[in-house]
Amino acid sequence: MRRPAGQAMALSILLATALAGCGGDTARTFGLTRDAPDEFQVTTRAPLSMPPSLGGPLPAPRPGADRPQEVSTRQAAEATLVPGAVLSGPAAASAPSTAESALLSQAGRPVGDDIRRRVDEESLKLDQPQRTLVDRLMFWRGPEPAGTALDPRREAQRLRENAALGREVTDGETPVIQRTRSSNPVTALFESIF
Repeated sequence: MRRPAGQAMALSILLATALAGCGGDTARTFGLTRDAPDEFQVTTRAPLSMPPSLGGPLPAPRPGADRPQEVSTRQAAEATLVPGAVLSGPAAASAPSTAESALLSQAGRPVGDDIRRRVDEESLKLDQPQRTLVDRLMFWRGPEPAGTALDPRREAQRLRENAALGREVTDGETPVIQRTRSSNPVTALFESIF
């Protein structure tokens, strides 16, 4: 007796889900799962090259030996940063090629060792435009230094008292110099000057 097409389809779907649920090995065997390659294990290999002399005998292969055209990861990074340094050796890396020499000659004279200081000075000039005479007269004093001024006499006294009483050095409030500001603008101006 023949089964209808709908029953055969339902039976095949049921069988496929049962096989997929059996475990990773069965599903992997039937090709239902995919394993992504490990990105840290994927490397590029150097292309094959012709031997230097075709007339003589080829060197015998040595099992397990590194391929002569392979470069290490460090050498590949150095070759990326300084092209030609790996293949030509360190002496060739110090001497610029003709193209590099042409580029450097077009770029202008070499930069001095104090370039960072000069750039900082020029940037500071751009940040602080020239002040007018009125600005220099009104704001002749620079800003007060950052931080809190410590009163040295009162701090020494506090430390002596803590030592005499056997308390910790950090006990008590640290005395600071409080700057007084007058509410009268004329008095405040004279106090700031003198």
